[in-house]
Amino acid sequence: MKLRLERVLSPMLGLLLFLQAGILVTGGIVRLTSSGLGCPTWPRCTENSINPEPDQIEGQFHAWIEFGNRLITIVLVFIALACLLAVVILKRRDIRALAIGQVAGIFAQIPLGGITVLTHLNPFSVAAHFLLSVILIAAATTLFDRRAGGGIRLPELDLSLRAAIKWTVALTALVIIFGTGVTGTGPHAGDSSAPRFQIQIQTITWIHASLVIALLAAVAYILFTARENQLVRQRVLVFSGLVLVQGLIGVIQFNQGFPELLVGSHLLGVTLVWISAWRINLLTFRKPSIRKGK
Repeated sequence: MKLRLERVLSPMLGLLLFLQAGILVTGGIVRLTSSGLGCPTWPRCTENSINPEPDQIEGQFHAWIEFGNRLITIVLVFIALACLLAVVILKRRDIRALAIGQVAGIFAQIPLGGITVLTHLNPFSVAAHFLLSVILIAAATTLFDRRAGGGIRLPELDLSLRAAIKWTVALTALVIIFGTGVTGTGPHAGDSSAPRFQIQIQTITWIHASLVIALLAAVAYILFTARENQLVRQRVLVFSGLVLVQGLIGVIQFNQGFPELLVGSHLLGVTLVWISAWRINLLTFRKPSIRKGK
């Protein structure tokens, strides 16, 4: 049984990461289709039913979009529990805390999603819901990276390079945080009645863009100083390419008035950029070897 579990652990953790990223993207679809209050209450979809009803005011399309996102969360719960069970049976103490954190984080997301609905998509609760997903994606990326145990053997990184990587990840996180400010100010609230941040869209967008420029400067420094470390360069090159594409989409969507398709592409880009940034961050850690038993 353990041999079989060892074989399926890697695809299970890959599926967990895929679903954590997917739930963030599908949440964006809910918002972009104005389906945020398709199910106007929580934990049920309506006062009388756990699933959408034929006579809902919001219409069947919006109701099923929102309800579908809730169903994906249920699937994610089962996958996270299955991964935790496999980790415990295999006595993978090196990743057990991360697996527990996935389950705990998903269960924290459920009431937070309920608060988002019950506060009529208040931008603060929407941002908190989004940022918790970002944290869970980072943890799931770490789990997948350590799936085989032991990890990648790396030459020691000098202090300046290590600091530059940490700054790059921190700047990426700030870009995402201020991106939620752009979202909470922009036109796609998830419902026409949802409140908005009382900020000028040009101001918050300028701050967001300035952080992206600082991020690209940090990336350029890493590429210059990591010439002897091919693994770092490879991951940073992938990351910089994603950031450049993401920045281009951001500029176009702002100038075009935030069309839904571009906003959705930008949201997918955020997910890929963050996973890529975290994979660079993982290179700064000495990964523990597998410790079974005890």
